[in-house]
This record gives sequence, structure tokens and C-alpha cells, in this order.
Amino acid sequence: MSKIARIFTHLCAAPAARSFNAEALAKIGAQIASCESEHRGEIVFAVEGDIPLRDLWRNVSARDRALTAFAHLNVWNTAANNGVLIYLLLAEHRIEIVADRGFDASVSAEQWRGVCQLMEEQFRAGDPLEAVLRGIRAVSDLVAEHFPQLPGHVDEDELPNPPRILR
Repeated sequence: MSKIARIFTHLCAAPAARSFNAEALAKIGAQIASCESEHRGEIVFAVEGDIPLRDLWRNVSARDRALTAFAHLNVWNTAANNGVLIYLLLAEHRIEIVADRGFDASVSAEQWRGVCQLMEEQFRAGDPLEAVLRGIRAVSDLVAEHFPQLPGHVDEDELPNPPRILR
């Protein structure tokens, strides 16, 4: 896509709040809380309707925005390095997963990509809420394999569960 076409796509993009109303956001937050009770990891969902014009002009990618969100939302700052960000850029229909270094040796890029593909299929079916809920469940299943809940241990919820609307 050319730079001008990309800018036009973002200028015409609907706000994230149009795709995810208060009820949907509450369901996403509840799904994150429920899933996190099954393991010691932290899951954060962030959605952005579009990228700011100045960043589009500089060719900032959806991945770049996800990495920035990962840093700004402190997903990297968990005690066990076990935070995972699911980032959705609505204007480009892009899903990015950024996982902290605690997953580097155990979860492959292909496994994270599989979660993205699962979500993309549901988005194509026209159900963005179900796409996000299924994506959170799939991420949680991967997290639980590598950071299972320990018997007798109460895991601290280090990051807020409500989804983040970035723009």
C-alpha cells in the first residue's frame, strides 16, 4: 500500500470505541481476569483505531505501535517477565502479539502467529468481540503451559485487566 493510500485509510478509520462499546470492553476485561486466574502470566489487550498522521508519515508500522504500547503500558515490567500484549490496529486490520522475554525460549513466533490467525478468521466472520475473546483464551493457553499457577501460591495481578483504547 502506498503512503498516501495508507494515510487515507487511517484518516477514514472509525474510532476504536465504535467497534468495542462499554459492554464489549467489560466482557474483554472479565475474560482477561478469568484467564489470568489459571496461570501466573499477565495479559493486556490494547486497541487503536488509527495511527497518528505524524507516525504514518514516518512509516511507523503496526508492529512498531505494538512495541510502543508494550512499553507504555508496562507489559514488560512484570516480576517474572511473563506479560503478553495483544494489540489490534483497526484501520489496517492488524493484530500484533508482543510477549515479554520470559517466553523467548519457549513460545515460537509461529505459535503467536497462530493466535493472530485465529483472531483474523473471527474478524473476517464479522465478530470482533468474539475474535478478541478467542485470542485472549488462546494466549492464556500458551501462557499456562509455561507459567502455570502454583499450588498454594496466590498470584498477584500485576497489570490492570480492563482493555486499553489507545486512539
